[in-house]
Amino acid sequence: MEAVLALIGDELKSVEMQFRKDLESNVPLIRKVGEYVLSSGGKRIRPAMLLLAAKLCEYTGDRHVPLASVVEFIHTATLLHDDVVDSANMRRGLASANTLWGNEASVLVGDFLFSKSFSLMVADGDLDVLRVLSAATTRIAEGEVLQLICTSDVDLSEEKYIEVVVCKTAVLLAAACQAGAIIGGATPEQEEALAAFGMDLGIAFQLMDDTLDYIADEKEFGKSIGHDLEEGKVTLPLIETLRRCSDDDRETVGEIVVKEELSPEDFDQVFALVRAHGGIEYTVSRARDYVASAKSRLEIFADSPVRAAMFRLADYVVTRER
Repeated sequence: MEAVLALIGDELKSVEMQFRKDLESNVPLIRKVGEYVLSSGGKRIRPAMLLLAAKLCEYTGDRHVPLASVVEFIHTATLLHDDVVDSANMRRGLASANTLWGNEASVLVGDFLFSKSFSLMVADGDLDVLRVLSAATTRIAEGEVLQLICTSDVDLSEEKYIEVVVCKTAVLLAAACQAGAIIGGATPEQEEALAAFGMDLGIAFQLMDDTLDYIADEKEFGKSIGHDLEEGKVTLPLIETLRRCSDDDRETVGEIVVKEELSPEDFDQVFALVRAHGGIEYTVSRARDYVASAKSRLEIFADSPVRAAMFRLADYVVTRER
């Protein structure tokens, strides 16, 4: 990340200032919850990708910082809603907002952030940017519902799961890159390449999250490990395990993922199966494939410090520990 921060560190600081400005509200609880989530140590991957994409297209204006803030607003709104749906009690190593202020406040502040995002996009005045980011928010909502439908489904295929990942996670990273390309005056081919870069990187990012939920140090990861399993989420490490394990083991996993509450023995049993059948190694390998694909998307751009930083960002996705 050092290479990235060397190029856009000052702009990311401006994005942080923009967050606080955009959180202005006459309702104190909105600012309190919003600032708590926005200040809790997020990686800022999405705004960074918008800033880098704009810089790669040689953008020199001042719209990139407010739009990067919009992208993080959208992401933060989804986090607030996700934590309510998932009954999460930790986020980025801290108590989740719904734990501190309740589900009602989390949902409503998430709604405020979504609404504010659209106000800010309209203020920017670029219909192409509005089209891309609004389409992304629609697909994110579809992904949430699709994931709900797929809960506890031990027959879930890798292809179907990737569809969930595309909607829930990757589409916003793709939109961030595409928005940066649009304001940078990119050619249609360059815009398409940057959107594809964001999409591939977004899939890789989520696949690494899938592995970390099984193997991370909880303090480093910033949220409870095993939470996906507890919520009945069948992610790629488990999909690969179910593809390889015996019918008896498959039946055992099926009984565990539908439980209301899992025992330590349940976690141990599933974790052992995932390790035994190479679920982690397979998922990391697939993530590396997507990172390689993401890098190939940028071949239409000349070699430059910005492109090199985007490659470094891609590598970071598969080496991070939280």
